[in-house]
Parts: sequence; C-alpha cells; structure tokens
Amino acid sequence: MIEVASAMTGSHHGQLSSVSIVVPIRNEARTIRQCLQAILNQDYPADRYEVIVVDGMSDDGTRKIVEEFCNEYGRVTMLDNHVRIVPAALNLGIDEAGGEVVVRVDGHAFVPTSFLSKSVQALMNSKSACAGGRIISTGEGVFSRAISLAMSSVFGVGNSAFRCSNKPGYVDTLAFGAYAKDVLQAVGKFDEELVRCQDDEYNYRLRSLGYDIYFDPSIKTEYVCRSTLRSLFKQYFQYGFWKVRVLQKHPKMMQPRQFAPPAAVLLLFALIALSFLWVLPALALGTLVGLYAALGITFSARLAYHNGWQFLPILPVIFGILHFSYGLGFLCGLARYAARWKNNGK
Repeated sequence: MIEVASAMTGSHHGQLSSVSIVVPIRNEARTIRQCLQAILNQDYPADRYEVIVVDGMSDDGTRKIVEEFCNEYGRVTMLDNHVRIVPAALNLGIDEAGGEVVVRVDGHAFVPTSFLSKSVQALMNSKSACAGGRIISTGEGVFSRAISLAMSSVFGVGNSAFRCSNKPGYVDTLAFGAYAKDVLQAVGKFDEELVRCQDDEYNYRLRSLGYDIYFDPSIKTEYVCRSTLRSLFKQYFQYGFWKVRVLQKHPKMMQPRQFAPPAAVLLLFALIALSFLWVLPALALGTLVGLYAALGITFSARLAYHNGWQFLPILPVIFGILHFSYGLGFLCGLARYAARWKNNGK
C-alpha cells in the first residue's frame, strides 16, 4: 500500500485542501439545476473548492442552465466536450482542475451538504489515493423507483460495495470518489475508448500501481436511475459490452462472477435452439427459467415487503433485464472484439 499524504498539503498551512469538483454531463436539463445547487450548498468553505462542468454539447437546454450558474458563481466554469463521452469529459476536467483533490459528481446525482467534507476527511484519514461512499439509487415514478430498488439489491448488481454495502474498508472500485490530484497525474488519463466501465478500468490501474481505494458508507450520493425499461436495457447492455474491452486490456481483473450473466444467456440461447430438436433441452430450459423466476420473485417479494407491494409485479422483469442485457452485451462484446485478445487487448 502506498500512503498518500500530499493530497492534504493545504492542511499543513492551517487550511483545508483545495478541491475541484468535475461534473461530466450531456443533456441533463431535468436534473442539472438541482445537482449544481446541491454542490454549491456544501458545508466545505466556499473559497476552497471550484466546480468544473464539462458539457458534451448538450442540446436540451442544459447549457443555458449551467451558464446561469457560471454567471452567478465565479467558482463555476463550463468546458466544452466535443467528443461527447464521459472519459473525455473527465480528462478535460482534470486537466483544468486546480485543486489538490479532484471529485467527480454526475449531472443526475445529488450530494448532501456534508459530501465534500466527509470525502476529504476520509481521504486524509485513510491515507489512500481515492475515497468515496455509497450510492443511494432513487427514482421518480413507479418504474424508476423499482429500478432503483433492483440496483441496490445484491441479486440485481452482485457484491458491488458502493451500491449495497454498509461496511467501511478498502475496495476494488467505487463511484464519485475523491482522488488526490497528484495520484491522478501518476496514473494518467482515463481511457477514451471506453464509453462505459471507464471507472473500473481506471481504478484497476490505480491499484496496480500500489495505491488504495477506501470506501466509507457514511458518504452518500443520491443517484437518479433510468426511468424506462428500454433505457435500462441499453445502459446494462453497454456495461456488458465494454467490460469485455476492460478485461482484454487487464486480464488479471477477470473474476468468475463476471462471466455468470453471459454464460447464463449463452446457455439460454443454446437450450432454446436445442429444444426444437430434443425433449431433454426443453425440460432443462423449463427448469432453468423456473429456477430463475423463483429467485427473482423471492428477492422481489423481500424488496416489496419493505418498500411497497406495488413494486412486486415489476421487479422480476427489471431483474431479468439487468442480467439478460448485461450478459447479451458481454457476448456481443466478445464477438465484436474477438481478435483483440492478443497483444494485451490492443
């Protein structure tokens, strides 16, 4: 473990560390005002942090809203991201950042007033390269709220600490972390090939250099989930698709659990095809679907019991979309980048 103290150099002079908050956005008109207002309402000293909004050339009115904040608050600036993807936005924001600590907050995320102070404190106390906390998934309307419940469930997203855990400690990755600026410079740029999964890939590189990532569940970020099943399918299909490229670039990241969804989808397709030729695959298919449905209904009932029975009919469908879309995306990624397994995935 490499201890990181340089991120807190400002404290040596009796001041809290200077912080740059990078906000990568594109077409976030529905939430960006509330997002920025929450960032500006921090209990952290106003003269010790800046807000850098990096916009992917939004065309839904987002830019006008951000410009209002830029005009009213001198510590808010906006950069243009002509590449229009998140890793490019992060690289632009980090290059512009003048703080000793750099924090990412997305345009559809809302942070409590203590978010910044707790993040910087966790970074200092853990002497890690990155510190962050728990994502609290939320939604508007029954569908979005049901999606938020599924994305906070172990059955839905696996053992993702920053979504499901309440236990502090060192982790492999997290979202919306606070990074020591000098560590970001040592690790290098975010990979702009990766439309999704860029955090996982970057945090792996960070850890491979001997740095640590600390998870503090008392740090919370409210994250607004997708509101339609179609957008959820697209989101998790992309997660699965781009995870292939991450694993090709860093084969040591591979874990058996990452192959469970694509293996299940592949088995499903195989049994469907074979069931037209033979009765045993048809029986196996029925058994497989029945077991999965039973698990889905069981976990859905637990969530509905604590959050409202109106979610019970929707949750099994959402679980199915999460797993199937990720697995299908992974298989498509394998097919698309089959030739890239050589030369370290390049």
